[in-house]
Amino acid sequence: MVGRCRDLTRQALRDWFGPAGEVDNPAVQDVLLLVSEVATNAYRHGGAPYELGLDRTGGRLWVEVGDSSPVRPHPHGPHRANRASGHGLYLLERLSVGWGSVPSGEGKTVWFQVDVVPAGADASDAAAPPRRA
Repeated sequence: MVGRCRDLTRQALRDWFGPAGEVDNPAVQDVLLLVSEVATNAYRHGGAPYELGLDRTGGRLWVEVGDSSPVRPHPHGPHRANRASGHGLYLLERLSVGWGSVPSGEGKTVWFQVDVVPAGADASDAAAPPRRA
């Protein structure tokens, strides 16, 4: 399931952002890592991700992952780089423009945003009207 979420996101990035949406762009690598983290957490803590939402506005990508657990993400103490797990929220804080979660049915949706095309860059391919995948 996590791999499928990454594949769908990778394809949307290519379709929506053209060359800026290729995996050699560090922002795209960040998006794919964060999709993996959020989808993995949905699988671990909510049974399985039941929804992946992708949207864009200009050069920014908005990602949503829904799961069936009502428990909102929260850190389990300070980040410790030497731990084998527990890095997802730290990565969301460091790599996204913003993130959060909202109740959704009996579960929740975790969302984040990443600027794929920096503000002021040539975003001609990214300037089409927003679309949703």
